Amino acid sequence: MNYFKTSLRYDLSAGLVVFLVALPLCLGVGLASTNIEGVNGLPNAFSGIIAGIVGAIVVGAISQSRIGVSGPAAGLITIVIAAITTLGSFEGFLVAVVLAGVIQVIAGFLKFGIIGYYFPSSVIKGMLAAIGITLIMKEVPHLVGYDKDFFGDESFFQQDGHNTFSEIIYALGSIQIGSTIIGVASILLLLILDVWFSKTLKFIKIIPSALLVVLVGVILNALFVKFYPTIAVNEKHLVQLPVAKSVSDFFGFFSSPDWSFLSQSKTYVIAMTIALIGSLETLLSVEATDKLDPMKQKTPSNRELKAQGVGNIVSGLLGGMPLSQVIVRSSANINAGAKTKMSAIIHGIILLVCVLFLSKWINYIPLASLAAILILVGYKLTSFELLKSVYGLGIQQYFPFLVTVIAILFSDLLTGMAIGIGLSLFFILKANFQNNYKLVQEETDGIQSKKLILAEDVSFLNRASIQHLLYNYPKNSTLTVDGTNCKSIDFDVLEILQEFKNHVATERNIAITFINIPELTIKTQSH
Repeated sequence: MNYFKTSLRYDLSAGLVVFLVALPLCLGVGLASTNIEGVNGLPNAFSGIIAGIVGAIVVGAISQSRIGVSGPAAGLITIVIAAITTLGSFEGFLVAVVLAGVIQVIAGFLKFGIIGYYFPSSVIKGMLAAIGITLIMKEVPHLVGYDKDFFGDESFFQQDGHNTFSEIIYALGSIQIGSTIIGVASILLLLILDVWFSKTLKFIKIIPSALLVVLVGVILNALFVKFYPTIAVNEKHLVQLPVAKSVSDFFGFFSSPDWSFLSQSKTYVIAMTIALIGSLETLLSVEATDKLDPMKQKTPSNRELKAQGVGNIVSGLLGGMPLSQVIVRSSANINAGAKTKMSAIIHGIILLVCVLFLSKWINYIPLASLAAILILVGYKLTSFELLKSVYGLGIQQYFPFLVTVIAILFSDLLTGMAIGIGLSLFFILKANFQNNYKLVQEETDGIQSKKLILAEDVSFLNRASIQHLLYNYPKNSTLTVDGTNCKSIDFDVLEILQEFKNHVATERNIAITFINIPELTIKTQSH
């Protein structure tokens, strides 16, 4: 009962906003895989809607993420198209989706979700900024009525042969007047309601600004149709949700897996690929969403893998696309003020109701209005405060952040993240190379000497730097190696210390003393 008093109205409002964000993305992912030559039983746009409904309701019910939202993953589109082409059948591909879900459930029970805790913070922040910038740039063409590329595409190189930058250039040369007026009006209305006067306009806490923007877009286009038909937005620039004229029509949108593909080894390879990429996208989104969460609650990553696995099993059985947790939907959910995971479930219920009963009316919504909503989501992801905070942390944080942003903008999410993580590992190795010991000057009875003080944990990563220091130590001198502070010293480092003491120090007349350094018996090979 307390939930209905404190959280329900916020979750209802957030669920409606996420629905408006998810609708074009679900349709876009579904449409992106409908034009493959030489394939039997191609999916229709409804396959993306199925994944959206399943990701919202099924995954939302199982997951323990407070504000994460799941749906069809745009990052998997390239793999989806390649997989359908390889198998030559959409129904065969659905078998791989189901198997991918099984693999994810097993991975959750084996606690593979722990991988998510090792993504560097600077790279996660870089991913958020890059997704925001990408979202803005990708939606500009849709804002002006140039809808060649599918909604939600995150890759630099697109299916239509363009890239992110060239698409904008082509779009500016093919502006659709009606869409542009609606798009610009939508942007201005969102800035007024959500950014400039959000604290003084109390009514937007009851009626979401995204809903008002959509209503204004529909009304404007209706006026164009009546008074200025030459600039009215035509059907191909409106939402095109499949319309079921009967119950049999509705069930005709679904597809079933062709289980005969279980006998083909390539089905299992594709399933492993979908499971791996989908799980990585999910874990990345979980980490990013938890950082955006105002309450800073941590999502159990192993439970999330299980939830995504069950979601993919159900989606595959019903004829849907593979899914994962998605940062764009999750970010919109957070910004809309969601309180609990019910907002994700509510957006799935709204999506289902619209497909069943309201498709005809939903199809009056201009894509330019939805593009404006997505642009605002991108704007909020790429905040000046984020850039400023990371810059203040120094080059070891800012450089991986910046490289991650650039790499994602010019490739895709996973490639960019891999580059960013690789650079972060370089800085980690560099820090370990330098910081796990220090060399200090000492004076005892008027005699100058040096002491090598080892830190608490000395790993094999410090082997190269310690070896370099020892083997370049001056002849005819004194050195003390102090391990008093050490809790652990890697065997490789101990081996170097012992070899130096037993052989090199004697040959170079270096008086060396060990303090609290374990002794090793090293068998040397005679030559």
